[in-house]
Amino acid sequence: MGAFSLFLIPIGIILFFILLSSFFTVKQQTAAIVENFGKFSSIRNSGLQFKIPIVQRIAGRINLKIQQLDVLVETKTKDDVFVRLKISVQFQVIYTKVYDAFYKLQNPHDQITSYVFDVVRAEVPKMKLDDVFERKDDIAIAVKQELNEAMINYGYDIIKTLVTDIDPDVQVKAAMNRINAAEREKVAAEYEAEAERIKIVAKARAEAESKRLQGQGIADQRREIARGLEESVDVLNNVGINSQEASALIVVTQHYDTLQSIGEETNTNLILLPNSPQAGSNMLNDMIASFVASNQIGEQMKKQNEAKGLTGSSKPKRNRPGKQSPETGYE
Repeated sequence: MGAFSLFLIPIGIILFFILLSSFFTVKQQTAAIVENFGKFSSIRNSGLQFKIPIVQRIAGRINLKIQQLDVLVETKTKDDVFVRLKISVQFQVIYTKVYDAFYKLQNPHDQITSYVFDVVRAEVPKMKLDDVFERKDDIAIAVKQELNEAMINYGYDIIKTLVTDIDPDVQVKAAMNRINAAEREKVAAEYEAEAERIKIVAKARAEAESKRLQGQGIADQRREIARGLEESVDVLNNVGINSQEASALIVVTQHYDTLQSIGEETNTNLILLPNSPQAGSNMLNDMIASFVASNQIGEQMKKQNEAKGLTGSSKPKRNRPGKQSPETGYE
């Protein structure tokens, strides 16, 4: 009995390990391929699974998750510019075609890469470099369509294709940057010139309006001064002062008012003016003399015109006191 027991112990250990190896687990989003003596038997999904020892074996496992493959393709555009495109392909094994995905295709990554190269090098040479940037979605759609038609026979579904990077040659990229910089500088210069033009036009309009208002103010000021002088002459005439004396008195008054205004508004402490105690009297005498001379000249011209018959029978128009006549000056 003792020898038989010793014989059974190794057999039991062997049977235990054989039984233990009969169970295996399959992870989530994974499928296991089971073969009987090298021939396909079944596809096992996630969970604890059993296989017949020695007879059955796990031939391989298939990933059912969405996978991504990045393919870098270098090609030439229609305008002879070399450009590198990065194509990202998202694909997945079709759940009902695990057998095809495992047995029909040895290396799906190489197969997908080959089709991406073929489509990109067929599409990009038809476009100029600028069109490649603008129509990158068209390139992605063409790649996806071609891959779907080819890979579905192998049990793979192409979820999405993306053109994630477009990288021209270094010299071409530098030239494009210079062109863009020059274009932006041109636009900036145009905006600056337009802004400067608007400022100049606005300034010119403001200056013109200022001059107009200034001229209008001066005209209004002179009109009011003339009206005030006229009223002053009328007041002096009403009190018995004739027009010449009234005009002379107003001029003298204006003279001294001007001196007072200069003294008040100037920033200097000393003003030198040619003045004397007889300045007012001299100025008044000079003005009276000029008025008398003007009247004499006017009377002479009037007599000469009457002698020549230029005056006719019409009576001469009488000027108002204090107003200046274009022919005789002050009355």
